[in-house]
Amino acid sequence: MMNTTCIRVYADGDYLQQCQGRLADVDSSLQIMATVLALTGNEVRLRILYLLATEQQLCVCDIADILRMTVSAVSQHLRKLKDGDVLQARKVGQTVFYALSPTHAPVVQPLLAGLIASSTSAPTL
Repeated sequence: MMNTTCIRVYADGDYLQQCQGRLADVDSSLQIMATVLALTGNEVRLRILYLLATEQQLCVCDIADILRMTVSAVSQHLRKLKDGDVLQARKVGQTVFYALSPTHAPVVQPLLAGLIASSTSAPTL
């Protein structure tokens, strides 16, 4: 059982209820964000998300070549991201293309916005 006693002299019950209501209003969004953040805590998966945020879609072979990793290793990361509904897959013939899930893109894109902006404004040689 949760202990709700506190040493404060006065607790504003209305204020506390308002805060609880605001949390309840965003509960599903917080759950989505927690899932995305847990999955992006891995540098390889974060790199994959960055690539997909900038390129819109890539196949596993392209991602493996770009990251200089094996297809098998990249596939494991893609599977975790897809299982977490952070990515969606679209099969064309034998090739599977991955893209950010529309459900999670609003969470992922702001996380990467600064990186994307700096990479697109960097001068090319």
